[in-house]
Amino acid sequence: MTAEIRRWCVGGLAAVLVAIISASVATAQAKDPAFGTWKLNVAKSTFSPGPGPKESTLTIEADGPGRKVAVVGVAGDGTPVKWGYSGSFDRKEVKVTGNNPDADVVSLRRIDANSTRTTYKKAGKQTLVVGIAVSADGKTMTVVQSGVNAKGETVKNMLIFDKQ
Repeated sequence: MTAEIRRWCVGGLAAVLVAIISASVATAQAKDPAFGTWKLNVAKSTFSPGPGPKESTLTIEADGPGRKVAVVGVAGDGTPVKWGYSGSFDRKEVKVTGNNPDADVVSLRRIDANSTRTTYKKAGKQTLVVGIAVSADGKTMTVVQSGVNAKGETVKNMLIFDKQ
């Protein structure tokens, strides 16, 4: 085999490997059951302390090996809510953008294929731990929030979201 043919074979093999790896990453991301748009089902949700949000829409999309999360809605007192973040499941803190009163950074951890845990911090102090689980049929997402919010109140919320 000539050197030219060998270079061509190695270059072709490298291109095929890159394509396979890229397809595998894209397939793994596409399988995350949390991706999509979710509407809060206020009637099925519980809030302590209340009042809970009047409405909330959660959008979760792929962002590299992690997620980009956007939350918009109306708080219980009628004020608009808009915040989000982008992060990987590596437990590294990432900045929260927008008006989340309980967090300026979050860190993410994957528990299993359908479950994640997000830890919220405000001014360096942990506020909430949020468990997120998507049902086996992919139609319902349960978000359990616990901890102490930025106001110093103990939080035990269960939010039920329906996939749109």
